[in-house]
Amino acid sequence: MEVKKVGVIGAGTMGGGIAHLVASSGFEVLLCDVEQRFLDGALKRMADLMDKRIEKNKMTKEEKDAILGRIKTTTNLDEFAAADYVIEAVIEDVKIKKDVFARLDNICRKEVILATNTSSISITDIASATKRADKVVGMHFFNPPQVMRLVEVVRGYYTSDETVKFVKEMCQKLGKTPIEVKKDSPGFVVNRLMLAQYVEAMKLLEEGVATVEDIDIGVKLGLNHPMGVFELQDFGGLDIGYYVLSYLCEEFKDGRWNPPTSLKVLIRAGRLGRKTGAGWYDYQK
Repeated sequence: MEVKKVGVIGAGTMGGGIAHLVASSGFEVLLCDVEQRFLDGALKRMADLMDKRIEKNKMTKEEKDAILGRIKTTTNLDEFAAADYVIEAVIEDVKIKKDVFARLDNICRKEVILATNTSSISITDIASATKRADKVVGMHFFNPPQVMRLVEVVRGYYTSDETVKFVKEMCQKLGKTPIEVKKDSPGFVVNRLMLAQYVEAMKLLEEGVATVEDIDIGVKLGLNHPMGVFELQDFGGLDIGYYVLSYLCEEFKDGRWNPPTSLKVLIRAGRLGRKTGAGWYDYQK
């Protein structure tokens, strides 16, 4: 099946970034969200990002206009009847995702693959809302999707070999490197490794072993990571980390994934990271 038009559902940080990436790779994009203001916000973020690249002579205004010209926005999911491939990037709520996939199953042509950008939720569970479980797959991008090179291609129980092969090839067309997650396991590969670091860093902090700043310096200079553990949490959103940890704790029935108290305190205080101006660090100073 040839893909010309890609439907992206959700115009938040991830969905907007994925839409920008797909359009930059030469595909037509249909970007959908529940309100036009979310779509307008996504387009503005794309334009601002490309304006910075233009200022640095890394792209031209004509290239920017061509990319934005390939993106159409809508609040009507029924328009996805014209999509050749779909990537869902709505909020990490299994009920909402299943509702979206049930609707897509009725709207999209039967041969269309439905991919989810979930970072932790069971692909098998999401696929159960459709009659095409063999064509439902995880396509987990990392933030920001335009920059991060990796995509996890995640199998559900019924995901076919043909679907996985097609999605890996799609990743390569987007300039990404895919890895295959062969089992539908909570947290997949990267988040399971990363969240273990999150928990251990917060335990070090709570035990008074080291400060937030020194733990981050240790991670950056000792492990050669580009960002510290706490910096990374602030970048992605503390509420997202809390949700995924809670999900892993429930799925594995293993207390080691239980969100630490220090994380809960910050969330209760409304300090969710960069998006609220404060998290582990204060960005308003």
